Amino acid sequence: MPTIQDHPLRYKLANELHARPFPVITSPCRAVFLAIKPEFDAASRDRAKDLEHLTDLLDRYGAAHPQPGATHYTGEIGQHLLKWEQHTEFVTYSVFIEGLSERPFDPADFDVFPSDWLEQAPGVRVTSALIRMVEDTDEARITSALRDWFVPESLAVSRILDDTAIVAGDFRIDPAGHQRFAAFVERGVGQRRIGRIAQRLCEIETYKAMSMLGFSRVREIAPHLGKIDAELSRLMTEMTSASAPAEDTLSTLLSVSAELESISAQTSFRFGATGAYEAIVEQRIEVLREERYGGRQTFAEFMMRRYDPAMRTVKSTETQLNKMAQRAMRASELLRTRVEVERSAQNQAVLQSMDRRADLQLRLQETVEGLSVVAISYYAVNLLTYGLFPVADVLGVEEIWLTAGLVPLVVFGVWSMVRRVRKRIR
Repeated sequence: MPTIQDHPLRYKLANELHARPFPVITSPCRAVFLAIKPEFDAASRDRAKDLEHLTDLLDRYGAAHPQPGATHYTGEIGQHLLKWEQHTEFVTYSVFIEGLSERPFDPADFDVFPSDWLEQAPGVRVTSALIRMVEDTDEARITSALRDWFVPESLAVSRILDDTAIVAGDFRIDPAGHQRFAAFVERGVGQRRIGRIAQRLCEIETYKAMSMLGFSRVREIAPHLGKIDAELSRLMTEMTSASAPAEDTLSTLLSVSAELESISAQTSFRFGATGAYEAIVEQRIEVLREERYGGRQTFAEFMMRRYDPAMRTVKSTETQLNKMAQRAMRASELLRTRVEVERSAQNQAVLQSMDRRADLQLRLQETVEGLSVVAISYYAVNLLTYGLFPVADVLGVEEIWLTAGLVPLVVFGVWSMVRRVRKRIR
């Protein structure tokens, strides 16, 4: 069979599509979920610390280590199944425990993560959840459980995946500090489908929490943006006033533009990530194929009422920031043009003034040249008179006639000399 050389990344890219399989679990069971994120600069964190923290947990249970540089791991820790995933900004730990505890959503289940190990985490908790997977379809028992386990006001319940399961959650943090989700599945539902349900619930909660970080960032910058917007409007009004110094207004406007660019640079990643996380939340809910249960709101309806307004606020703030930056840029260009026109007028006035000064200097120079001809001629006539007087006396020419004859000759000679010098200079 003929062979052909493979692209160096062919297998790596093909395997990437299968890198994060859904967990295979059996109901009834319960799950403990934890998402950890560094508080600052999460995207540029040292990812080796994530693996070190995972390895520390595995060592406590005597479990095998992941491959160096791994971004996901699935393995046994004691009698439980652990699924670990590393993402752009956070890492998640999902532990699946067989059977049900006597106390629903028992905080003791979270003890699967040792307290000192949690304290050493390379980040802070973004969210954590307890999931209870029950093999039951009796509506009376389900209704009673929903009433006992969740807050009715925010409870979302729906039939999913062609009516093979019912999922519920109120998206509130319980007294132990965890979110609560319940899934009631029919008997005979496959282990992979149960795993997908658990995984989807964890993903909806995680990406919801991550996207809400963008909303928190919006609340932080909103008052500052309001002040900048007012200042920008004031500067735009000043631009229409001829009395306001254009250069001072331009300096302030450039300062506002720089401030807007700084805010944009600080928030661009968070706003972009928020949009991506929001899309994942919507997609994960969509693939559940929800149907209404008992007249209660579905997950999609809950998100529409509580979550979507927050995301629209983030989008509108991002749009506002971009428009403000564009307004400041356009105003700067207009004002810069105005300053250039004013400077051109000033330069024209300076040139006209220089022309007048040059004309005056020329007239002064001509006056000085005339006076110079007179002065030089005077001294030249005197010198020549003294030099030629003996000769004139012998010839019988009086001194006054000698002087009168020398004057026109000397004046003409001096004038000719000054003229030649001036031509050479020019």
